[in-house]
Amino acid sequence: MNWKEEVRTNITKASELREYMDLTDSQVEHLDRILSQFPMTVTRYYLSLINWDNPFTDPVFRMCIPSIEETDLSGDFDTSGEADNTVISGLQHKYSQTALILSTHRCAMYCRHCFRKRLVGISDDETADNIEEMAAYVSQHSEISNILISGGDAFLNSNQVIRRYLEQFCSIPHLDLIRFGTRTPVVLPMRIYDDPELLALLKTYTQKKQIYVVTQFNHPNEITHEARKAIKALLDSGIVVKNQTVLLKGVNDNSQTLGLLLKDLTRCGVIPYYIFQCRPVSGVKNQFQLPLKQGYEIVEAAKHLQNGQGKCIRYAMSHVTGKIEILGPMPDGQMLFKYHQAKYDRDKGRIFTKDLAPGQAWLDDSI
Repeated sequence: MNWKEEVRTNITKASELREYMDLTDSQVEHLDRILSQFPMTVTRYYLSLINWDNPFTDPVFRMCIPSIEETDLSGDFDTSGEADNTVISGLQHKYSQTALILSTHRCAMYCRHCFRKRLVGISDDETADNIEEMAAYVSQHSEISNILISGGDAFLNSNQVIRRYLEQFCSIPHLDLIRFGTRTPVVLPMRIYDDPELLALLKTYTQKKQIYVVTQFNHPNEITHEARKAIKALLDSGIVVKNQTVLLKGVNDNSQTLGLLLKDLTRCGVIPYYIFQCRPVSGVKNQFQLPLKQGYEIVEAAKHLQNGQGKCIRYAMSHVTGKIEILGPMPDGQMLFKYHQAKYDRDKGRIFTKDLAPGQAWLDDSI
């Protein structure tokens, strides 16, 4: 099967999970109620990584199969203010040097911790079908030095659409690089290693503008032979591959697991550069978020297990006001933070401290 045929065999209904596990009729009905609001789609490949003898403690299961905790809608559906940063349909301009494009609402697998649950698999209201208009905006804003083509998943676009993006944006002189945000190396690696047309396309255009692929491996069990094969195919095509991990309760919330993940990534040529605090998204917050103090301790202990490449990571949160690095505790018990990227000039490089309440997992907007 090619990757499109593979996606067509995805598990999307609660009743289809009976192929893998025992579910009562009432459990199926409950899952169906969750899926009516937050859809599920999981590749057969990704399902094969689950330990079905004990699925409820399996980290891969936790990332792809709905939980009753998703019915807790405390939090916010847009924790980073994406709607406020949208300048034209599908294009956000939050940081002066970066334009973010939501190219599709489709993914090969819908992550249960997704911070775009309001959008992914549900609505194409915020996604782009106006590539030329977006390219014109970027052309008129010389401060923009890079674009991030995301979604959904940028590699769920057809090769023809990906070519259109590359044709339009590679011709803009002030762009230094083009990034694609995709989780296909993790959940659908054959999309990459079994698609010579895509690889040829990337290899051709990275000669004109350096292309980066930004992916998201969250657990060592995701770094399989197939995943390494996809990574190698990208590297052999001249692509720089970087990884952003989300710190998730019940998935990678201990230093040994996180440390092994970072070591495995650097071993196969992937550069880990962010460990993100899970966002307080409705249907996600109470299921996956860890307190900031605990998160800092986990990340620091994992960093101590790394060589120089693995130590490059930053523990950060994507706050409505910018990317804020979590630097650690002060002698007086306060936590030290620094703006790594800022939406407003007044915050650029700003260092500040905060008293955190017990269990606090996010910063409010009044910082």
